[in-house]
Amino acid sequence: QVQLVESGGGLLQPGGSLRLSCVASRSNFSPKVMGWYRQAPGKQRELVARITNDGVPYYADFVKGRFTISRDNAKNTVSLQMNNLKPEDTAVYYCSAGPGDNSYYTPVYWGQGTHVTVSS
Repeated sequence: QVQLVESGGGLLQPGGSLRLSCVASRSNFSPKVMGWYRQAPGKQRELVARITNDGVPYYADFVKGRFTISRDNAKNTVSLQMNNLKPEDTAVYYCSAGPGDNSYYTPVYWGQGTHVTVSS
């Protein structure tokens, strides 16, 4: 059993920056892909960004140029640096992991979620 634990959420003003982090509880856990999803109130969960175990990232169009995903395989962590945040980025952000490659991703493991609120 693997647990993914997120941290770093919070409340901030538009234009601000925030860094989310996620660590896997099992030391020998090495998923092909790790990623971040988000779910805003009343909306479906959507992919924000994912990264393969060899460091190839993918971003949803709505975060390109603002968010950066990174991964440390030795530490079993994945991070999401979010810059120039907008009110529409307000959501619960979920860390995930599972099989995949550069062209597809099937999240199997999920974190409990961390809240990000962008408001003036």
